[in-house]
Amino acid sequence: MNIKFDTSEFTRRLKRTFDGNLSYRKLFLLLFFVAVFLLYIGPSFLRWLFGRSEPAKDHTIRCMDDRLTPFYLQNLEFNVNIRHQPAFPHEHDAIPYVGNGFFGLEIQQDANLNVFRGRALQQPVNYHPIVSVATGAGFETHREATVVEYLSGIVHRFQCFSEGYFASYQYYAHRTMPSVLVQEIQITNTKNQLMDVELTVPRISDWPTALTKSIKLQHGSTILDYQVITGLVDVAASGNSDKRVQVVSIVARKMPRILTLKKRGTTKLELLLAIDYSEPIAKEKYPAQKDLTEQLAIDAMNKALQAAEHGEHNAYYAFKRDHIKVWNSLWETGFHISTSKAENTLNGNDINATMYAVISHARAFEYENFSSAQKKMDIAKALTYAEGCYDSYHTLQAENLWKKMGNLEELNAVVASWMLTLEKQGCHNLLKAGASGIVQAMVLSFGGFRFSNQHLELNIHPKYLHRDYDFRRLNYGNMTHVNVSITVRDDNKAALFVALDRSDRNYYACDAGCLDTPIQLGPIRTIFPVKVTEPLTSILYITSDKAHMEDLRHAIHVKEVMEAPAHEHHVIALHKHGHSLGGLPTLFWVSICVIIIVFHVFLCKLIVKEYCEPPDKMRYRYSKP
Repeated sequence: MNIKFDTSEFTRRLKRTFDGNLSYRKLFLLLFFVAVFLLYIGPSFLRWLFGRSEPAKDHTIRCMDDRLTPFYLQNLEFNVNIRHQPAFPHEHDAIPYVGNGFFGLEIQQDANLNVFRGRALQQPVNYHPIVSVATGAGFETHREATVVEYLSGIVHRFQCFSEGYFASYQYYAHRTMPSVLVQEIQITNTKNQLMDVELTVPRISDWPTALTKSIKLQHGSTILDYQVITGLVDVAASGNSDKRVQVVSIVARKMPRILTLKKRGTTKLELLLAIDYSEPIAKEKYPAQKDLTEQLAIDAMNKALQAAEHGEHNAYYAFKRDHIKVWNSLWETGFHISTSKAENTLNGNDINATMYAVISHARAFEYENFSSAQKKMDIAKALTYAEGCYDSYHTLQAENLWKKMGNLEELNAVVASWMLTLEKQGCHNLLKAGASGIVQAMVLSFGGFRFSNQHLELNIHPKYLHRDYDFRRLNYGNMTHVNVSITVRDDNKAALFVALDRSDRNYYACDAGCLDTPIQLGPIRTIFPVKVTEPLTSILYITSDKAHMEDLRHAIHVKEVMEAPAHEHHVIALHKHGHSLGGLPTLFWVSICVIIIVFHVFLCKLIVKEYCEPPDKMRYRYSKP
């Protein structure tokens, strides 16, 4: 018996079903089941239909995301910098770096140590101290990223391997013991089996004068083998035909190339490296200097091991905490700028990365364990005497000081440029104070602040005040901290806010021209208008000498003083929204959304009526009488 399928008959029946019996409830249920099918069953059905299996998940992606998650919020606040290897397009491309002014190094597998030469840590030493899980040709697929934690001076590094293990590293150049590099390594094996991994261990490259000997040093109750590497490096002597050299000595623990990982556990290593080097000397003095430098490096390692007391958790925690406390103290003086969405504009990530790089090239003498009392007194004196700093235009507009730092050469060039600029613009006394003075000098330069003859003045043109600035804890002597904020108000005019974080006496301030009566400052913010004078003068003056400030009105000769005009709307919008058309009223956007919603509701209602109402009713509605 032949059964013939009549397509036209089936179509007519289906049409009658939909025309006559399809209610809103049935339509909703039908659409619901179709959506469920498409979302949950559709992909699997299509893969089965076309023979495509579900792609295997890359477990290293999730592993890396788990490692970086604790830092995402800080990255948005520009307190850390996350950088994958290779760097992602949206990431701030600044190399991970650790340094304490005595030595420094880029954090990457084959990095070499650098010691001080000229104005920065620019003298390379052909010794590569990084210990890590080996990667490269012939090794497992892996992902790698670094996190530079500006506030603690620690660089985190993460590696995730497809073989089922991952490695976490922490690196820092210790601040209170400037000869010591610390490497903390944790390798986690997620599999229930022993696993051997190959390590990259410290090595020498192209250092023909380096001599190596073995010694034994005590870690608590354990005695381990160490290497002492001593050699000389050539120093370029500008303007001098005599060749100068530096004696460099390094003490590092001997490491095996193969490390066996625990089953479903974490293997931890806490490695210290000590370095010491001489001032540039004549080459013939090398034999006599060699033994002294070598012994200083060994002594530095012994002191570090005693302070860390490997095996004693509390002692090691205190050892690391001392380093972090110094970095936290250095950042007490700081600067904040509102984020701009305009292209090629300086933002917080550029500023923090550059400040971190410059501070990493400077010693924090007053915090170092073995600094003499006289040295600390000299530092305190240098910090209080900032006369003449900063004597130029504000550095936020100096493009040469904000170049990229995508490799070590670029980073060293930026640091050297900053050191030279600050020195030649009146901040030489603050530079003598080391890292603390450099932070002060940089923050002063951001706003064109200048200490001059018994007062502090803010010398920045009002036209640059189209973003919010916040200058935090400017030192005015030993006992006074000044906070200055610049805020762009709703009328697009900038206003100054000044407060004292602490003070040892009364302080007073006046705005441009000092024609008004000086206002006494205190812990509560005092507002000052931003004014423009003819000829142009500073927009704010602060001093502890009220009589001096009252005399300033007669010493500052101005023809005209007026309140600075409001910034143009398109300039503010460009920074806030990334284009000059931004900043339209909220009511405008609400109205647009309402119009779009109403239009779509009307359109949906029209479609439903057209397709769901019975044909007889439609004919009745549109038939002629």
